[in-house]
Amino acid sequence: MDEPIGIEERYPARYWHRLEDGRIQCDLCPRDCKLQEGQRGACFVRGRINDAMVLTTYGRSSGFCVDPIEKKPLNHFYPGSSILSFGTAGCNLACKFCQNWDISKARSFDRLADQATPQAIAASAVDLDCKSVAFTYNDPVIFAEYAMDVADACHAVGVKTVAVTAGYIHAQPRAEFYAGMDAANVDLKAFTDEFYFKQTGAHLQPVLETLQYLCRETDVWVELTTLLIPGYNDSAHEIGQMCEWIALELGQDVPLHFTAFHPDYKMTAIPATPVAKLSEARHIGHAAGLHHVYTGNVHDLDGGTTYCANCGQTLIVRDWHRILEYAVSEQGTCTHCGSPLAGRFGKFEGQFGRQRIPVVIRAR
Repeated sequence: MDEPIGIEERYPARYWHRLEDGRIQCDLCPRDCKLQEGQRGACFVRGRINDAMVLTTYGRSSGFCVDPIEKKPLNHFYPGSSILSFGTAGCNLACKFCQNWDISKARSFDRLADQATPQAIAASAVDLDCKSVAFTYNDPVIFAEYAMDVADACHAVGVKTVAVTAGYIHAQPRAEFYAGMDAANVDLKAFTDEFYFKQTGAHLQPVLETLQYLCRETDVWVELTTLLIPGYNDSAHEIGQMCEWIALELGQDVPLHFTAFHPDYKMTAIPATPVAKLSEARHIGHAAGLHHVYTGNVHDLDGGTTYCANCGQTLIVRDWHRILEYAVSEQGTCTHCGSPLAGRFGKFEGQFGRQRIPVVIRAR
């Protein structure tokens, strides 16, 4: 039985319509949840009360931290800068390998201890000298109304916004949601619908459509992440097909991060991803024509390094989230040959490093 929706959780939601049979349908994501009075959707945070859709997590967070931008991961979006990160609870996917499952799969709101208005979050980002704010830990698609309001408040004070998401969203809300985002790291979890259906409860095609929309029709800076799970989505054939699709449909300059799986949630019997498999995937990506392919969740200097796509010189050397060398101009060009590096850059003012600092957002 669904948990009752309290008074404090009844923020009016968008993206729904009434059905002839008396139910209402959520139009935010391809799950198309159809709800009776008092029911919640599959994400658990959007529900029906008083014959309307509500968002139960508006203004409520599972916590705030200042992170390095490289942790999102974003390697071509103001490298070395810090980012104020937060999430809420719930998710519209059901990934058996979720590595934030205690938040994304939460069925109660005990973890939502921090409350903050959009204006308070934006002001705190300025106070903390953060270049941007990230909607992360769980998928911001399901708290779209809150994320979009925070994005507006951030832009009003010169702070950038980043969505860390699986990209599982319908076309109309997709356009409105990403209109408020400066960058996105999208999880492309695999390249077969079978994997998506069996391991996440979702489908591949809507994610591909989101990626095509972002790269073809918006100015959002996009990077992709694929968590390689041994025996599930790590075959050379599948990786090759995915990389070829990215190069053809999204462009050769879109950075792709292959990250290491570690046993978690419902996949504790699966071994961690070998570093050699990540390196193999990286080589496959390069062979498919991708210019910027990275490894993640491991110490791998070569796999973390950014090279100039024109002259091949080293531009940014990273060890995990720590920058060791930096050779990109303020205008975002290679300091060796002058060619532009794909991404968003500015004056490099040093690095935030690998630290992760929990913070409390003060009421404003």
